[in-house]
Amino acid sequence: MSAHEFHSALVPPQGIWWKPAHRQEKTWIAIAFAWCLVLFAMMPLWHFRGGQNPAGIRYRVKPDDYVARVERFVADYKVGEESGIPIVAPPPGADVYLLGRMWQWYPALKLEKGVHYTLHLSSQDVNHGFSLYPVNLNFQVVPGYDYGLRVVPNRSGDFRIICNEFCGIGHHLMVGKVLVLDSPATAGGRP
Repeated sequence: MSAHEFHSALVPPQGIWWKPAHRQEKTWIAIAFAWCLVLFAMMPLWHFRGGQNPAGIRYRVKPDDYVARVERFVADYKVGEESGIPIVAPPPGADVYLLGRMWQWYPALKLEKGVHYTLHLSSQDVNHGFSLYPVNLNFQVVPGYDYGLRVVPNRSGDFRIICNEFCGIGHHLMVGKVLVLDSPATAGGRP
């Protein structure tokens, strides 16, 4: 075959096209492979020991059923309203329901520092990204699934929930609120 002829990859190249790897090249391949194994082992280890990816409760739910749960939750624990969004203050240890829908997080939450809650997240319409700012807590919120996370707020303050998954034209307006207050026991008041 001449140098000017074209051929497919099915025809092997002529001449010596492969030589055994040099000792230095073998060393770097071994180092890269060992590093890949270390990173692979770190994924499950970091999940359980790192505290960054909390494991939660997940189950399927019809979006309309989840919306009904959220509405019951709001009716039971509503303490106020801000810009048309209800503010809800559940009792310690309660199940807390938060709904993502175009283009809002519903309702706003008022929680106590140092108290255990189970935070339930779901979406009514499309995928949303739950990002609690400035805390490094990120979750994908998918319609048809209820994600229950056991949380204990460890500092008081005014936190914002930002949608970090593009969900439509009003995505930039999708900001929710979590207000964490010192509990009476930690604030020096009566329990």
